[in-house]
Amino acid sequence: MRRTEKMKIIEMLRMSEQGIGHRAIAAGAGCGKTTVSEVLKRCRSAGVNVEVAGTLSDEELAARLYPERMGRKSTAPEPDWQMVHNELAKNPNLNLQFMWEEYRMQNPEGLSYNRFCVHAREYRKTIGREVTYTKERRAGEIMEVDWMGDTLDCVVCSATGARVKAHFFVTILGYSHYPYVEAFPNEQEQSWITGHVNALHYYGGVPKQLVPDNCKTAVTVPKHCEPTLNGTYWELAQHYNVAIIPARVRKPKDKAVVEQTVGWLETWLLGKLRNQTFYSFEELNKTIRNILKVLSAKPFQKRPGSRTSEFYAIDKPALGALPLYKYEIAEIKTRTVGQNYHLEYAGFHYSVPHTLYGKKVLLRATAKTIEVLDTDRVRQALHPRQYIAGRGRYVTNEAHMPPNHLAMREQGRFDGERYRSWAKNIGMYTYRVINAILTGHKVEQQGYKSCMGILQSTKQYTHEQLEMACRCACEISNPTYSTVMKYLKQGVKSLNSPPGMQTLPTHENLRGNGYYR
Repeated sequence: MRRTEKMKIIEMLRMSEQGIGHRAIAAGAGCGKTTVSEVLKRCRSAGVNVEVAGTLSDEELAARLYPERMGRKSTAPEPDWQMVHNELAKNPNLNLQFMWEEYRMQNPEGLSYNRFCVHAREYRKTIGREVTYTKERRAGEIMEVDWMGDTLDCVVCSATGARVKAHFFVTILGYSHYPYVEAFPNEQEQSWITGHVNALHYYGGVPKQLVPDNCKTAVTVPKHCEPTLNGTYWELAQHYNVAIIPARVRKPKDKAVVEQTVGWLETWLLGKLRNQTFYSFEELNKTIRNILKVLSAKPFQKRPGSRTSEFYAIDKPALGALPLYKYEIAEIKTRTVGQNYHLEYAGFHYSVPHTLYGKKVLLRATAKTIEVLDTDRVRQALHPRQYIAGRGRYVTNEAHMPPNHLAMREQGRFDGERYRSWAKNIGMYTYRVINAILTGHKVEQQGYKSCMGILQSTKQYTHEQLEMACRCACEISNPTYSTVMKYLKQGVKSLNSPPGMQTLPTHENLRGNGYYR
């Protein structure tokens, strides 16, 4: 006879002591009349009434009423459950059937497969492996991310007419379960990053954590304690100031909400899309957003409200602020800075600080910018990205240049008109000298160095001294660089007494200039 539950036994005894017949007791206890008769008979034989039954545990009551069952024990040897559990933990490819077959090879008369599984579950209960840990979701805390397992051949390529598979990127906010879905032609890095960016801006805020799977577009080295994130994914986290906590390998419960929601969306979203044809992913994604609005507005079955109402009331106010600009997907290259302290990308050369010569850096190229980071990912240079070589293929920030290169660059920027303008600001005679030097060559550029030398002498001499020296050079009709510099070095006391010419004293042996008239 099957054992009857303790609560039913107590109920049978209570109704029997009140004088209720066996038929009515059977109807109230939900069992047969024969069972009631057998149970009450055993209670009388064991001296068990309502009060006694209430003081006994399940096992103690069963031992009194069913003593013949308590003596039965299986003769089959029990496996070493600790060893079985450890083997399954160390080797994920093994399963209970494999372990049972190994057990039966050593114990042919051992437990059946069904009893083996029952005992294995009982053992897991004793060590706390069958219970489930429920993560309490807080508002605005977690956004779980995944790809749907199912795809749809619902997009027609306009160029070839062939059908293209749509892969569905899914995100879920942990508290409200508010979903975002976007279709892509593949599951590559660009689709992965674009999906994240669009999801965050769709929600209008940033959660504290992202919980993705251990896919290659998210994690390059899936270590348990220190997983190494994909470089572009890491940059996205820095841009939005959000933590990325990848789920453990083969631990779907780490992102249980998105796993459950993916199943729900595969039924209700893909079910509505399955017989439709789209001629672009933009058209498909527009339809997806319209369907999502309807699905998200449906009331929850086991809690008040809907995904939409919970999102706007609780999740969205708790989200962090978005940055001013959307994250742009970048191509990242490792480069070593050469002697000319410029890095080449797509046919153009972009400067970096000259102190980085010989060092490795990261070049990060987006559609609009070229950014250079050091090995600690600290920005060292930022340039607008160039596409047209109308102004040359070298893009140089003067702050990156050493002083001598900067001086050469400044010199190279001057032309004849600029030298003349500079000289005119100093004085009339300076202008005459500079103009004479420039016009004295067949090719004007040949005089540029001489002009620069004269004009830069104002770093050592005053404008008045330079103007006086140039006047002297003009007076003797020799407006050259060497003459001007000679006057400057020897000094000019007055315009009537050029350097090196002293007034001689009156003497009878000196004829003077009148002698020759």
